[in-house]
Amino acid sequence: MSGIAHADHPIKSPLDDDAVRALLARALPRGDERILDLGCGGGEWLLRALAMHPGLRAEGVDISAAALEQARASAIDRGVEDRLVLHQSEAEAFSAPHGFDLVLSVGAAHAFGGLLPTLAAARKHLAPGGRVLIGDGFWIADPSPEAVEMLGDFTDLATTMDRVKADGWTPVHGHVSTRREMDDYEWACWGSLSSWALDHPSDPDSAQVLETAETRYTEWLRVYRDTWGFLTLVLRETR
Repeated sequence: MSGIAHADHPIKSPLDDDAVRALLARALPRGDERILDLGCGGGEWLLRALAMHPGLRAEGVDISAAALEQARASAIDRGVEDRLVLHQSEAEAFSAPHGFDLVLSVGAAHAFGGLLPTLAAARKHLAPGGRVLIGDGFWIADPSPEAVEMLGDFTDLATTMDRVKADGWTPVHGHVSTRREMDDYEWACWGSLSSWALDHPSDPDSAQVLETAETRYTEWLRVYRDTWGFLTLVLRETR
């Protein structure tokens, strides 16, 4: 279902194409870095980075065989497969014999137990002087208990930044997703689910997919649209 939902928004976070390009440009100042994505899914961040810089080498880690197969197919289509290595593994269990100049993890912090544990995981793989590109949520207004239960125990933007800096990181670039980016992401995901269900009325999963889309629309509009935001940071180690 996730694959259907993100068919029209392959960056699985509320970021538009311009924001993704700008973040990658800041995160990859040389253009010949070795990069790692922890929880790469279909590999869209890696694929775009490889397309931007022909000197890059990339590795992605994910537990989903289907997502990794999609990443491989997309890499072949874009002609970058010779510079991409994919690993089917739990991100926390992954190890490599070398460090990485850039470690990415955008929209996957829940898999590590939150923002700071994700940064701890990234730090293990970071080469000296390297950078981390990380994206996670924050509260832009006081959330309802239902929103906290649904999305997680985030903090406000200022407190989020304080925690990141206290953990030994210095932000060198950042992006707060705009309302348009947030809304475009929600419309794309749940609209894709709805369209698939309507296009496949005889499929045994059609009714469930349509019901899921309706539920997600309701949650977005009534529970978290006015309280939840998304922050993406480029970080370097302070110490």
